[in-house]
Amino acid sequence: MRFLIRFASLIPLIWVLGFAAWVVLLPRPASNTIRTDAIVVPTGAPGRIARGAALLAVKKADRMFISGADRAASATTIARTNKLDVALFKCCVDVGHEASNTRSNADETIEWMSMHNIKSVRLVTTDWHMPRARFELDQVAGANLRIVDDAVESDADLAVLIREYNKYLLRRVAVMGGW
Repeated sequence: MRFLIRFASLIPLIWVLGFAAWVVLLPRPASNTIRTDAIVVPTGAPGRIARGAALLAVKKADRMFISGADRAASATTIARTNKLDVALFKCCVDVGHEASNTRSNADETIEWMSMHNIKSVRLVTTDWHMPRARFELDQVAGANLRIVDDAVESDADLAVLIREYNKYLLRRVAVMGGW
C-alpha cells in the first residue's frame, strides 16, 4: 500500500516536469527556405492563415489548404476577412468545411492531400497547438509523407498552455488505448 501512495505522489511531479519540458520545447517557425508541395492551416488562433498566405505568396508551396472552416466561408471571404490577397486565394487556396476538431482536421487534410497527390506539407498552426496537431496528422499520414512543422508564435497564457498540454496527454493516452 505504501508503494502505491508513493507512486501516486509522483504523478503530480511527473506532470509538472513534463509540462515544463513541453512549454520549453514548443516548436518555432520553420525556415522560409523550405519548400513543400502544400501548406496546411487548421483554423483557430490568430496568425495561422496570414502565415500560410505569406508563405504561399513567396512560392514556398503551390497550394494551401485551410481545414475546419465555417461552412459559409469560401477562400475569397477568408482572404477578405483577413485582409489578404484575394487573387492568391482564388487561384491557390482550398477550404475544407468538414473538420470540427484537431483530430478531424487531420482526417480532412489527408483526404484533400490524396485528391491532390501531395507528398510534402508545411503544417502551420499556433506553437501551443503544434504538438497535438502534428500528432494527429502523424496518426493518419502514410510513411511517405514529409511534414514540416511551422509554428506561429503566440503569447498564450498559462491556462491555454495547461489546457492544451492536458489535451495532448489525453489524446496520446487514448491512442495507446486504441481510440
